[in-house]
Amino acid sequence: MGKIGIFYASAGGTTKLVTDALIEAFDIDEDDVIFMEDDYDDIEQFDDYDILFIGSSTWGQGDTHFEWVDPMLEIEEEADFSGKKVAFFGAGDYKKHGEHFCSALGKLHNTFTKVGAEAIGFLPKEEYTYEFSLAEIDGKFCGLGIDEHNEAEKTAPRIEKWIEQLKTELGE
Repeated sequence: MGKIGIFYASAGGTTKLVTDALIEAFDIDEDDVIFMEDDYDDIEQFDDYDILFIGSSTWGQGDTHFEWVDPMLEIEEEADFSGKKVAFFGAGDYKKHGEHFCSALGKLHNTFTKVGAEAIGFLPKEEYTYEFSLAEIDGKFCGLGIDEHNEAEKTAPRIEKWIEQLKTELGE
């Protein structure tokens, strides 16, 4: 398995919760964890990793966390992520925002795969309740969505199941 880097943005703490679980499960060094607000400099930071775990909560009308806006533009204009595997995770609220639940994951997925990354960590869409989501791709959910507001009791089991799936997909 290649070197793993986590790049995430979090405001309410849910995305950080998943980040912490990934750090522990994959024994990821803190230097390989990039909090977009404080640690992100430019897209060259992605070059150090074969495997990327990308996290963002969903804001507004299905947008990524604001710390992802400029990096996503840079990625689309300058990056080549061919050969990289990428897994997406994030937070949403299906009761308040069921019309775009965790859509940030779908936007991130589209950005990274457009420049050659291979997306991993898809989950059955039936595990989620929502009206519409850009995270639904080819009939599956393109990563781990967490709804701490309405389904807190499902958070730990979802994280554990997803981590085991990632380990299998990555051959660990």
